[in-house]
Amino acid sequence: MNMPAGPDHHGGPVYLDHNATTPVDPRVVEAMLPFLTGGFGNPSSGHGYAEAPRAALARARRQVAELVGAGAEEIVFTGSGSEANNLALRGAVLAADDGRRRIVTQVTEHPAVLETCRALHRLHGVEVTCLPVDGRGLVDPADLAAALDDRTAVVSVMAANNETGTLQPVAELARLAHDQGALFHCDAAQAVGKVPVDAHALGADLLTVVGHKMYAPKGVAALWVRAGVRLEPLVYGGGQEGGLRAGTESVALAVALGTAAELAAAELADGGPRRVEELRDRLHRRLTEELPGQVRLNGCDRRLPGTLNVSIEGTTGHELLAAVPGLAASTGSACHSGSHTPSPVLHAMGFDDARALAAVRLSAGRWTTAADVDRAAGLLVDAVRTLAPGRPGRSWSAVS
Repeated sequence: MNMPAGPDHHGGPVYLDHNATTPVDPRVVEAMLPFLTGGFGNPSSGHGYAEAPRAALARARRQVAELVGAGAEEIVFTGSGSEANNLALRGAVLAADDGRRRIVTQVTEHPAVLETCRALHRLHGVEVTCLPVDGRGLVDPADLAAALDDRTAVVSVMAANNETGTLQPVAELARLAHDQGALFHCDAAQAVGKVPVDAHALGADLLTVVGHKMYAPKGVAALWVRAGVRLEPLVYGGGQEGGLRAGTESVALAVALGTAAELAAAELADGGPRRVEELRDRLHRRLTEELPGQVRLNGCDRRLPGTLNVSIEGTTGHELLAAVPGLAASTGSACHSGSHTPSPVLHAMGFDDARALAAVRLSAGRWTTAADVDRAAGLLVDAVRTLAPGRPGRSWSAVS
């Protein structure tokens, strides 16, 4: 695949936060620009100014569909992954006409799913069941089988966790949901474009795709809705997007997502995931060699190719990253009024506060190089040796 130069960071920090957001690919910018200028027409209009935007919107729909093995007519453009998740869950439950008023999800889902479930419970009395995960972050299919009944409208389990990269056994979980007559929604925001995703092969009925996780701008996403699935609209109005999301479409952003999808498909076919996985493993190897006995992997081997979540003994994640201004990465903790709380994801996996607060998430992407990885490793090692000289002897939870 002919890879153009990436965004110029002007000598800034090494960027290892691709799970948070990706730089916009220059080819995506080039594709969308005409629809911010001359191609400004409303695609629903009946005159000549609508022709190019209407054709571009249709092409973008096909491009997204092809990336996830779907039909173009099954793609609904939304303004974000959170909106797509809301449409999937709220839409499925409110459209159910057979007494199904229950959602089953799992405890390490993204807040866009968990908070939607809480709102549906509060506003509509929907029953919500959250499944546990094990020390690798995986849902046990037996737990889902035990939780399902004829009141379940939809099961929602993500393809890949945003913090650890853990890949869930989606196809097996979807089969169990269908055996009980429930729909299956998969938030694939982190997975699409990084690993092959085929919505039909997964057995999903609803699948979320997010632009800014795959080198498109923020503000555009899509929900794949399997043909025949009924949803209550999230936005009522003029009937755009199959009547599920009213409002004149942003053609430029749809074109951006479509172009990003086409580029992602080419990169997947060209071995992109393997390249990023090698960089991830190089980084992990450098850290473990330089900090023997201090680095613990959070997650499992079955994870996204670019995601490395580790806890480093004797440190806390936020202090470590603050000491490394030459690196842009994330922790799993949240800061509230100056105090940091451990990641709920790592807590759910059975880790104690010390290990959860020590976590850092390092996520590589399209333009990450071996030099970037080596520089990041060196910066982290130097900071750890400054923050934790002599390695404190405290122990962590036994979960590994």
